[in-house]
Amino acid sequence: MSDFFNSGWSYYIAAIALGGIIFCVWLLFTQRAWLGKEVKQVENTGHVWDGDLSELNNPVPRWWTVFYLGLCIFALGYLVLYPGLGSFQGLLNYSSAESVREAQRAQAEQIAPVYARFEGMSIPQIAGDVEAQQIGQRLFLNNCAQCHGSDARGGPSFPNLADRDWLYGGSPEQIQQSITKGRHGVMPPWRGTISPAEASDIAQYVRSLSGLAADPLRVVPGKRGYDTYCVACHGAEGKGNTALGAPNLTDNVWLHGSSEATIVDIILNGRENQMPAQERILTPQQIRMLTAWVWGLTNEGERAD
Repeated sequence: MSDFFNSGWSYYIAAIALGGIIFCVWLLFTQRAWLGKEVKQVENTGHVWDGDLSELNNPVPRWWTVFYLGLCIFALGYLVLYPGLGSFQGLLNYSSAESVREAQRAQAEQIAPVYARFEGMSIPQIAGDVEAQQIGQRLFLNNCAQCHGSDARGGPSFPNLADRDWLYGGSPEQIQQSITKGRHGVMPPWRGTISPAEASDIAQYVRSLSGLAADPLRVVPGKRGYDTYCVACHGAEGKGNTALGAPNLTDNVWLHGSSEATIVDIILNGRENQMPAQERILTPQQIRMLTAWVWGLTNEGERAD
């Protein structure tokens, strides 16, 4: 409640919270007979249904009024002790975010003994340990399978982790960096610079790089367009750049599809994918375990026993 970009919003929220309580108190007291308002014990409103079903107006019971006054007092006490009045943190200085972090720290301390014996091991050594593989797989299923699939083979727009094609590199250090800090891949849109016809020619050239069917008459102008607009990220040979997350265009791996229409759409409208950082969700030990499991998917022969 305290992360407002403008102090005006803080006052606005505080006014609504206090105004609601004040209105409830005013409404309760103005409807009570002991303040001078005469209310008959049973007052017929004159509304009758089905011949004998009448609507009555009974006075508010005293216990009901006292109960709601107690709730209003409780609400005021809550707003004094806890966040709720705009930027005011409350006298107890409670923070739900800090509460979550405390729970994470407590959990990390509880599971620390499980990871203790893997501290001095390298990623290949962890990848070759049977118990570590089981832990890594459970971490993957709980945190990564939603995007990459339970078999780690990904899907449209989500990379396959079980092949040897890596946007940002497949070394243990690069995989650990991807998991820890996340990745934000951006293919800029070229609609304002490249015409649809030019994009179509470039798509033909890109398809030819990976051995897909392409029109040889359009490949030549397509290469000129590629050399003008695409070479800076994907390289002169189209093999990509792991420093930028630019994909290799010469293999048969296509994250978004290989049809001409799909490639043209990507060129003109761009793409933006984000791998969320896990450093605030997983402990460093868990990240190393997860790194070893993912790395081991494509490096079985290099696992150290």
